[in-house]
Amino acid sequence: MKPARKDPKRSTAKPRTLLQQLAQMPDKLFGGEFRQQYAALCYRQAAGRGGIEILVITSRESGRWVIPKGWPMRRKKPHEAAEIEAWQEAGVRGRAKKKPVGRYTYLKWLDDGDVAPCMVEVYEIEVTEIDAKFKEHGQRELAWLSREEAAYRVREVELKSLIIDFKPKRK
Repeated sequence: MKPARKDPKRSTAKPRTLLQQLAQMPDKLFGGEFRQQYAALCYRQAAGRGGIEILVITSRESGRWVIPKGWPMRRKKPHEAAEIEAWQEAGVRGRAKKKPVGRYTYLKWLDDGDVAPCMVEVYEIEVTEIDAKFKEHGQRELAWLSREEAAYRVREVELKSLIIDFKPKRK
């Protein structure tokens, strides 16, 4: 006698993969507006190698590799918000360009378990100051990497492309 097959539609098991979780909430993905965030694509001149290095940091919750980013800030322009995020999350300073170098989308898991699709405007910052003491010190790892290695580490496909194609604007 064959064992009874489970009906996948009646399964009560929690979805294990990101895609399985997202498939259960199409209204969250396609029914609402994207939330706006601002990010800093921080770079510095690579010592002795020519070229540049890109800063990536780990997220506090999942530990995945990202770039500094956050929500809009009252009375701050988008590029100023990107500068503040770079300082708070990575301890780096520099002047952000006023025009974004690009945008990418991703899904933000909120504290209440909900998911929010986000559109992230990315601002270029050439790092001029690094400080080991910053707001989120000890909560994140930081790494200065080649464009290729930084792109390899981040998960979002659009961000990977932005990093690979990034060329600093000269003054």
